[in-house]
Amino acid sequence: MTTVPVPSPALTVGRQGNYAGAVSRLAAFAADVGASWGLYTLGVALLNSALKLATGHSFTLSNHQLAAFIVLTGWEFLYFTYQWAVSGKTLGMAILGLQVVTKEGGPISGRQAVFRTVGLGITLFLTLGIGFLGIVYQRDRRALNDFIAGTAVVYDWDARAARLRWIARKERTAAGAAPPHPHGT
Repeated sequence: MTTVPVPSPALTVGRQGNYAGAVSRLAAFAADVGASWGLYTLGVALLNSALKLATGHSFTLSNHQLAAFIVLTGWEFLYFTYQWAVSGKTLGMAILGLQVVTKEGGPISGRQAVFRTVGLGITLFLTLGIGFLGIVYQRDRRALNDFIAGTAVVYDWDARAARLRWIARKERTAAGAAPPHPHGT
């Protein structure tokens, strides 16, 4: 049996625990905006279908813009706050391997999730995005909403699982089995 060399922890841990950069955070936010908007649109379509079925009348957002804005704002607040409070990451953050933690590195509380979501609105709209410059120019990559909530965003890849997959792949290759195709086909 051939001995497979184990990679050093530096190769398998990668950037886990390091502050997340601007590009990763922007990509995760874009994914979240797309997901939350899609879910909101689906919810409105389902509501319209239910109302049309029950009353025979159709509901359009253009006739109720203020109500639509209020519901959308509430939905976005719930979308971000709930996910951050439960797991410290949104769907977009989970896809890109990011997590919100306290500035000391621990799990965030529900209160911090609320403050972070309110701070996100302040950072986006009241400062016209200037509050995000800390992500680019500060060592700890914290935006204004991170300062408001006492949080930071870090990379959170499962390095141990990745290392075990790497070892298993090397063992299959050493045993003479064909390595798996990189695209799963």
